[in-house]
Amino acid sequence: MVGILLLMHEPLAEAFMTTAMHLFEGEQERIEAIDVKADQDICDVNRMALEAIRRLDDGSGVLVLTDVLGGTPSNCCHQLSAGNKVQVIAGVSLPMLLRAITYRRSDLETVIEKALSGGKNGAVRIDPC
Repeated sequence: MVGILLLMHEPLAEAFMTTAMHLFEGEQERIEAIDVKADQDICDVNRMALEAIRRLDDGSGVLVLTDVLGGTPSNCCHQLSAGNKVQVIAGVSLPMLLRAITYRRSDLETVIEKALSGGKNGAVRIDPC
């Protein structure tokens, strides 16, 4: 099963994980959240992320979801995404996370495709009644 690491500016990672657990009615295995504080050392963030990836990877790989391209959490990901075992998506939304969780028994590339599709299809304009 593909592991999922939420690596975002505080308090988003924990909030996304809490919301996902609420919607899926309970704790999900192989998902971890790391909230990056404003003044946190990037070396500490890298270390914590690498440790989480080791715990999450059962051989199927790990998808790292981060909030915004160019921020400290996504900048850490350049060192994390070596090879095909760890892949990163920046600009996460709740529909992306829910799709990733739903399809993570598939291979890593399918999980990425489904997550990106959830992000694209999850942002829609709601017209007034």
